[in-house]
Amino acid sequence: MTALLDGSSPAQGLRERKKAKTRAAIQRHALRLFRKQGYEATTVEQIAEAAEVSPSTFFRYFPTKEDVVLYDPFDPMLIAAFQAQPPELTPMQAFREALHATFAAISREDFDEQWERGMLIFSIPDVRMRVLNDSLVTAQILAELVAKRTGLRPDDLAVGTFVGAVIGALAGGYVTQMHNPNTDFLAVMDESLRLLEAGLPL
Repeated sequence: MTALLDGSSPAQGLRERKKAKTRAAIQRHALRLFRKQGYEATTVEQIAEAAEVSPSTFFRYFPTKEDVVLYDPFDPMLIAAFQAQPPELTPMQAFREALHATFAAISREDFDEQWERGMLIFSIPDVRMRVLNDSLVTAQILAELVAKRTGLRPDDLAVGTFVGAVIGALAGGYVTQMHNPNTDFLAVMDESLRLLEAGLPL
């Protein structure tokens, strides 16, 4: 979907979809093995064998075993949904609508699998540290999206502040969900953004 939005041809879109399926299959088998025998005990060779690909193919999709855990297939969907929102919406309104659209498009099975991945991130110190570094990349992507919607520069202070606040609000919602796993995940995340939109009254 993202490839087509970027102006790629239908053939390129098909290739990207095939790549996405292979990447998802590798991650799915990796998570199953991590659950069964532990992250440290699971090797790249075992993951590749389970996914019926060669180790070299594994490394074409994931440079390291950590990257299997870090890969979030929802990100391209969220970006595309944000870009598709009407221009009259504010960045916050567009982001909240995009969040709802993304969750409406995924199955419960896929969500549960990715929730498990999220929990795994917090349990592996090396992966947890990578998340902090990768958040800078995420911030830059969001800054470019918000800048395009507002007509400001990606390095504008207001854009950077907004992006940092959104990432922080979502992280806060994630931590809240961890401590209250029976609550609705989407409702918690949307409420985090609503509170931010309202000026975070305490």
